[in-house]
Order: sequence, then structure tokens, then C-alpha cells
Amino acid sequence: MTDASETDREHYEAVVVGCGPGGAAAASRLADHGIETLVLERGMDAGSKNVSGGLIYAEESAPYTVDDLFEGFREEASERPVTDYYIHNVAGNKVKSYDLTALHQDDTDWCDAVLRRPMDSWLAERVHEKTSETGGGVLTNVRVNGLLRERGRIVGVTCDELDPIEADIVIAADGVNSELAREAGLMDWEDPNEWFQGVKAVVEMEPDVIDDRFDIDEDEGVAHLFSGDLFEDVRGGGFLYTNEDSLSIGTVFHLDSLVEEQAEPHELLDALLTHPLLARWLGDEYDEREYSAKLVPDSKKVAHREPYQDRLVLVGDAAGQMQAQGPIIKGMNHAVTAGALAADAFAVTRGNADPAAAGRRYTQMLENSGTMDKLRPRRYDLARTVGERDRVTDAVERVLDSRVGSLAIGNPIADRVLQRAYNSPFLVSMLPDTRTGYVTLPSIIGEEHGRTLHWESSVEPPTLDERIGDLTYDTDVGNPHIEVRDTSYEASGAAVYACPVSAEDFGGGCYRSEEVKRNGTAATVVSLDTQPCIECGTCAVVADTEWEHPRGGKGVEFREG
Repeated sequence: MTDASETDREHYEAVVVGCGPGGAAAASRLADHGIETLVLERGMDAGSKNVSGGLIYAEESAPYTVDDLFEGFREEASERPVTDYYIHNVAGNKVKSYDLTALHQDDTDWCDAVLRRPMDSWLAERVHEKTSETGGGVLTNVRVNGLLRERGRIVGVTCDELDPIEADIVIAADGVNSELAREAGLMDWEDPNEWFQGVKAVVEMEPDVIDDRFDIDEDEGVAHLFSGDLFEDVRGGGFLYTNEDSLSIGTVFHLDSLVEEQAEPHELLDALLTHPLLARWLGDEYDEREYSAKLVPDSKKVAHREPYQDRLVLVGDAAGQMQAQGPIIKGMNHAVTAGALAADAFAVTRGNADPAAAGRRYTQMLENSGTMDKLRPRRYDLARTVGERDRVTDAVERVLDSRVGSLAIGNPIADRVLQRAYNSPFLVSMLPDTRTGYVTLPSIIGEEHGRTLHWESSVEPPTLDERIGDLTYDTDVGNPHIEVRDTSYEASGAAVYACPVSAEDFGGGCYRSEEVKRNGTAATVVSLDTQPCIECGTCAVVADTEWEHPRGGKGVEFREG
């Protein structure tokens, strides 16, 4: 935070931080309103710092969709439309699959698979064209490092590469690791239970091979989800999405569960990649184009109900606006809606002497649009008060693991009921975050109703060392962006195995543990090398670290995202 003492500063009506879907939507609508808008992007190119699963939805009930704001988006910036959607309940080599197309199509106009680097770059070009017409534009390689304040009020932003910039509104669309949201006290990284970690591999595959192996046409795509015992006891699941000439295959787990189980993220991904179910799709040749990871906010717990302070408003992941409710995984569409509404709120309150006027209007518009009810459904709050108690979970687990549970789930009637339950938006949105829904129940379903797979996987995923080596970095020598405040294993050891580019038995990642002797006593300590960091932010939550983004253009650069 910097207090402004000079009046001769560069000034824009609006500054948007980050040019992902939320920032692009905000800047586009601001330009539509004729508002002078400057967009500051930390990456060397929009999308070079961004990772997503990823599917982008156009909801019928949403006030804005990305193709409303950017003509030609689906033709130019997305991969394949998702026309089929399945979930696979896995028990060893037995699998029971359910068609989730009804759930997928609920309130959905269309849904496309995307890769963030090409998508965000295309959006940024359109945004630069529009904002240039109103006296602004898009600047890349600029890291916004803090909020500019005057007499305690937010009046702009400070940057590593530029002098402080004043603005009538600051829209923080700087992602899950938003330094602006944390500085304003609107978001924190204290509780691993409030976050997911997603890890993804982009796998090379020719378009005609995708069509053949997934039994789809060239203008079709498919989404597959995976749950059950292939991830042992870690709460979460896997996904596979078909792109134009590649597959996005990944895992998403509750961060607190990763820590509790001391699970290695790359090993969980490999468990999915090498499962017999994927053998028929991946075939004999496996070519991994990129390995990546990110934190994902659990909107049910962290979506901010009043995402603003003074002239600062938060949109997208910076505001915790990521809907992850069982098989419902939506984020980028909510960021687009939030960005556009934030812009409209400022346009309506433009010139108001109250610096918080736009933020209050934005909050009201989020509520009125139904967005907040999707992100933080009240029925989940009611369900979790009982369903997420350890004693209740243990009792349910004992019943399910008994003969009575197997008989109750294993009959044909239960199979039909489960199919309907999986396709119920109401039931899915109130599913408690326990191992029952992610591991135990899917495993029993797979065991009781599944078919046995006799395929054998020949996939040999790259080693962690190879994956790190294939990434592109511009290391900011002499300016480490992470500092271990407490090197004891008790305080920071979780980062060694929870970090997607570190592991207990691997010495080339960000974090490593080692035994040292101090005053004749052996102790296990944690050391750090930020060279291979992929900037997911996991260590900021699970370890005692001081974490910030690298300077503009520095650090990892994703080619796919």
C-alpha cells in the first residue's frame, strides 16, 4: 500500500488489472460506455499466466455471456463445443458410467472447451482495439503490486514497472492469487478447506483421431469426469475434455485433503492417465504438450458477498467466484458476468462523490442477476451444518461400507435413482464436501454396478523433472517472489508434497526437505528454489511463506493454459 502525496500522476477513469475473461469483459463493457480504460496485464501476453480446466459456459439465465461481448468468440477463440457429458464411478478396474448431459445442459445455451493462452490472447486483442478508442489500451509485462491510497482511501494502483496510476475505479481481475484482494482484506489464504488445487496435462492428439476414439464428429466434443478409488482417499476427482487437436486431462482436489493424505499432485494425475479406462482413448502414443496447475476458490465458502472496498471491486477468481459443486464446474462464465456487471455499475454511478457507490451497485447487481445464489447456494449452507460433521460422515461411511449399504446401492432401482440424482442441479448444489460423495459412494457404485475393464494402459507419463523441463521460464534472478518464513518441517513441510512441482522423493522442485544438524541435533528443514515455480499459490496456503507474483513478464509462461 502506498499513500499518494503528489497530484501530478497519470489518471484513467478505470484501471482493470488482469486480462482474463473477467478483466476482458469489464474492459469491453467500460469501452462500450465510452469510459477511458487502461488494462494492466502481468504476463508477456494475456493468457501466458493463466490455467483452466477448462470449459466456458453460456448460461441462459446470465445477463452477459462471452459471445454477447465478443463477436466471433466461438469461431475464433474456443476449441470444441461440448455435446456429451459423462461421469465415471471407478472401483479398481470396474467402472460404472452415467450420462450427465441433462445436468450439463441445464440453463446452458452452449458450452465450449478452451485453452487459456490462445483464448485470452484473442480476447486481449479485441479489448485493446476497443479501449484504444476511448483513450486507454492494454499494457502487458506490468505487475500491479499494490493499492494507491490517499488519506486512507483507495485512489489507484502501484506497479513494479510504472509510476503510480490514479483511477476512479479499479477492477481487480487478477485471479485466484489476487494481491489486491488480499491487501484490501477482502480475501485471505488461511484455510486450505476453502480451496481446490487443479493439475492438468494437455495431451497432443490429431483431430481425426479424437473424432474416431471418442466417437464424435469434427464439430462435437465430450467431457468426462472421474471419481472413486483411483485417487485413494483424496477428496476430488478427474476430468478429460476434448480440444480441437489435444485433450485436457486433469485432477481437482480439496487442498485440505491433499495435505491430510500427504498426496503428491503429479502422482494423482498419473493415476488417472494410466487407468485402463483411458487406455482406449489415449492409445499407444502419449505426447504431453504442457503440465500446469492452479488454485481454485471454492465459491460455496469464499465467494465474497460484498466484493468491493472504496474504488476497488473484485471480479472472477479474485472474488472467489468459482462454482465447484460436485460435477458442476463453472468459473469463467461467472467471471465474464461479474466483469460486465462491474463495468455497468461504474457507468451508472459515474461521477458519484461516494467512492464506494460503484461497489455497492455491483454487489446489488450480482444478487439481482442470480449469480450469487449460484455461487453460494443457501441450501448448501444448510446441508453442510450437518453433513460435514465428522461424526455424521463417519456414521454414513459405516452404513455404506456395510452389507446393508451395498444391498441398498446395488439394486437396479438404486441405479436408476442415482442416475437421476446425478442430473439434479438442486441435489448437486447441496452435496457436502466429504469423502462420501467423492470416494466412498462412487467406489461402491463402481463395484456394484460397474463393468470390468480388460484394457491395459501403455501410457508412460513424463517424470516430474521432464515436465518441469518442458515449461518455459524467465527467471527473475535476484528477486525471489517466495520466501519461507519458517523453515521447520512442521510449519512448511506440507508444501513439499502439496506443491505440483515438488515431491518428497524429488529434489528438483520448488520445495524440498533435508536433514541438517544444528548444535549437534538433527532437524528436518524446508528449503526453496523458485526457479521451477508455476505460481499456483499452493504454498501460500499450506506453508508459512511470504508469497507474491513475480515482476511483469517474469516467471513461468504457459503456452496452452
